[in-house]
Amino acid sequence: MKALTSNVSKLLPIGANLQCVDNTGAREIEIISVKGFKGVRRRLDTAGVGDLVVASVKKGTADMRREIVNAVVVRQKKEYRRADGLRVKFEDNAAVIITPEGILRGSEIRGPVAKEAADRWPSIGSAASILV
Repeated sequence: MKALTSNVSKLLPIGANLQCVDNTGAREIEIISVKGFKGVRRRLDTAGVGDLVVASVKKGTADMRREIVNAVVVRQKKEYRRADGLRVKFEDNAAVIITPEGILRGSEIRGPVAKEAADRWPSIGSAASILV
């Protein structure tokens, strides 16, 4: 996992629902915690594009439901600013499920993927069809 190239606004707190945009069988996941989050006492962990989160599968196939998984956020609705001045935002909040080693669990990703997530996670960058 590499460092982020831009200052991403982190606006996905614990309890946020994300669309799962890979072909693992999960459709919707809920954030339980954010790996590596350092915050203030009693403040909810928040995640942004490129962050590794621990999530629970809320909707999907019968064998995937209620499973605890690691996921990476690939899109967020809240706009963020890149170093070159460009502001980026997406239509939905989305994530893809990965293994604990950082390898993509599915074989394809539907829709665009933020460049920050693809740079930080090489397996996501290679499977993405559209990079924004």
